[in-house]
Amino acid sequence: MIVEKGYIDEPIPAGIDLKAEILRLKKERNAVIMAHYYQRDEIQELADHIGDSLALAQLAAKEEAPVIVLCGVHFMGETAKILCPDKTVIVPDLSAGCSLADSCPADEFAAFIDAHPGHTVISYVNTTAAVKALTDIVVTSSNAQKIVDSLPADEKIIFGPDRNLGNYINSVTGRKMVLWDGACHVHEQFSVAKLVQLKKENDDAKILVHPECPKPIRLIADKVGSTQALLNFAIDSDATKFIVATESGILFKMRQLCPGKTFIPAPPEDGTCACNECNFMKLITLEKLYNSLKFMAPTIEVDRELAKRAVKPIRRMLELSK
Repeated sequence: MIVEKGYIDEPIPAGIDLKAEILRLKKERNAVIMAHYYQRDEIQELADHIGDSLALAQLAAKEEAPVIVLCGVHFMGETAKILCPDKTVIVPDLSAGCSLADSCPADEFAAFIDAHPGHTVISYVNTTAAVKALTDIVVTSSNAQKIVDSLPADEKIIFGPDRNLGNYINSVTGRKMVLWDGACHVHEQFSVAKLVQLKKENDDAKILVHPECPKPIRLIADKVGSTQALLNFAIDSDATKFIVATESGILFKMRQLCPGKTFIPAPPEDGTCACNECNFMKLITLEKLYNSLKFMAPTIEVDRELAKRAVKPIRRMLELSK
């Protein structure tokens, strides 16, 4: 079937129970559904596994099911396919991209590497397969500090594409990594002034901040960490109220696992809504998930030779993350 819009655009039969049908098709296809924490609540409710980028990569690497339906953005599907070349990997909407990955075209990154010879290249997982193929080690926000710390203190490092995460890792490790000038549109949009005002209105709240946020936001945080780290902090903390400066999809799992606690999404600068959402992550709906299982499309394909190069830095990451 031709996927003209990035997803299967077929009418949903009237009167069906979408959730029940998705579960039926999942069993029929012998598929596993994986979802990122930033997905819609109803997608997370149906997923077999929910996690951040590191967890999804680790799960894909050891998954036995022949079909992986990755409810996330395009690079996550690519990572799963690179790790599982013989499996069918489906992303319900191929147009679910990533502004951070888009900020780092492979040809420009290759020229950047050539301009800094003798450097170890570390790339954030939020990159295309082509960029990963240029990389020595892939990292996520969960393991970036650990992996950078594992390298010799005098090792010259290029870090891309997120300048905010790179700056944060430099600040906590004392490194002077050369940074690619990329950023995530979601984490760039938080407002310091609005965050400070929220704190004044909720002076008992802890501020949780993702390291992809700019430095001024990180400086007023009680906890800076990956999506998983922020979730773990909320679970373990004695505090009962939190202001959360990352994509608001994580609030579903925070509220689910901490039913007696209050979570307030930090607002973006533009003030059009009370929370900050990734429009790419929210592209995947129950309807698209249903059709993707029904028609076994759209699938992720990665050139075999490219995948052979890209899998090496991903596997190095997984090994160093143990």
